Amino acid sequence: MKIGHFEISVDSKTFIIAELSANHNGDKEIALKTIKAAKEAGADAIKLQTYTPDTITIDCDNKYFQIEGGTLWDGKTLYDLYAEAYTPWEWHEELFNAARREGLIVFSSPFDKTAVDFLEELDTPAYKIASFEIQDIPLIEYAASKGKPIIMSTGIATEEDIQLAVDTCRKAGNEEIILLKCTSSYPAPVELANLRTMVEMKKRFGVEVGLSDHTLGNTVPIVATSLGATVIEKHFILDKSIGGPDADFSLDLEEFSSMVIAVREAEKALGEVTYELSDKVEKNKKFARSLFAVKDIKKGEIFTDKNVKSIRPGYGLHPKYLDKILNRQSKASIQKGTPISKDVIKDII
Repeated sequence: MKIGHFEISVDSKTFIIAELSANHNGDKEIALKTIKAAKEAGADAIKLQTYTPDTITIDCDNKYFQIEGGTLWDGKTLYDLYAEAYTPWEWHEELFNAARREGLIVFSSPFDKTAVDFLEELDTPAYKIASFEIQDIPLIEYAASKGKPIIMSTGIATEEDIQLAVDTCRKAGNEEIILLKCTSSYPAPVELANLRTMVEMKKRFGVEVGLSDHTLGNTVPIVATSLGATVIEKHFILDKSIGGPDADFSLDLEEFSSMVIAVREAEKALGEVTYELSDKVEKNKKFARSLFAVKDIKKGEIFTDKNVKSIRPGYGLHPKYLDKILNRQSKASIQKGTPISKDVIKDII
């Protein structure tokens, strides 16, 4: 599967997404600078969120719409939070164009069908379904019907929720599905990452998998990469002093760059399945053990475990021959510290 020009597979490098979210704090110039910084930080893509307060909730302050429970946003209503956090739709075209000029893949999370229609006009190459929308089956069905890759975060999803979302995409004729393991806690504790679930999701649902991460630091993305994540998504902010609803669990330029470097190093470390030795390692085989004369040995003298030993370095016969040469005669005099070779052993090994 491809998102834009990027091949999504375990055989390709990890697709690293910088999530803009609310990290413009209502300032379009900050949004544009953040896009440039995401490119500098090594991101492959920048992702927006496409909603307005009225497409995601209603303006109501009764108890159902009050945020509480120990979140970063306690005391606000849902409407007020989204009014603060949303990315104005009139910015989208300029932001999309700016990202493309930087060589970044750019797409968004729609939160209703009108957002899907709007993003179609901008030729989005993919859709991201946010964790809290994974139960919005009509939205998933509509986005999937556009025939573009669907990335879905699973932060609040049960196994049944995930199965229904995946089935919905497939019923819409869309097999290009990526599930992101996600912990919907902001910021998320490392011990709740449960990355083995990501591996199991790939087997269970038969899709590509990755990580939408809200932890602080690089550990979880590195481990996810080592476990086969094809996508890593992290919230990105130009500078945490900007503030805003998502600042506390977003990575700044230095932190995001460090994460990208760590993920790329993890990819290198994974390498490929091979038993061949690199040239550098092959050269270092000289430091391995081999058979050496550890005492002076006269011609015709018997090899014993007193005059021949397996020691470093590796210029002599392989240690596997030790038992075969013991009690045989030497065909020549051998000075202590000389590697044992086949041509000094009487009778062919």
